[in-house]
Amino acid sequence: MTKKPDRITAMQQIIDAVKEEFPIYQEDTFTCGPDNSCTGCPKKLMELVDSELTYWQHAINSGETPTFDELNSFGKMCKNIRRSLVRNNRISS
Repeated sequence: MTKKPDRITAMQQIIDAVKEEFPIYQEDTFTCGPDNSCTGCPKKLMELVDSELTYWQHAINSGETPTFDELNSFGKMCKNIRRSLVRNNRISS
């Protein structure tokens, strides 16, 4: 039987997965598409993800432990943004 990760480890796993999958630090990430026909602005969504990642990485490094609600909220936000990025062909499904 595997042991569930503590809240800090769980948050770090979410952060690592988002950094690996989302095109956060690619050159064209923070630019709008040529025809501005986006479904949910990927530029704004990536700015939101970047700020949340930076906040949580700093909080974890400072020893702050996220609550279960914060874990759930951050995970849900990342899941919804991933769905939008797939719709806008920024990442594959």
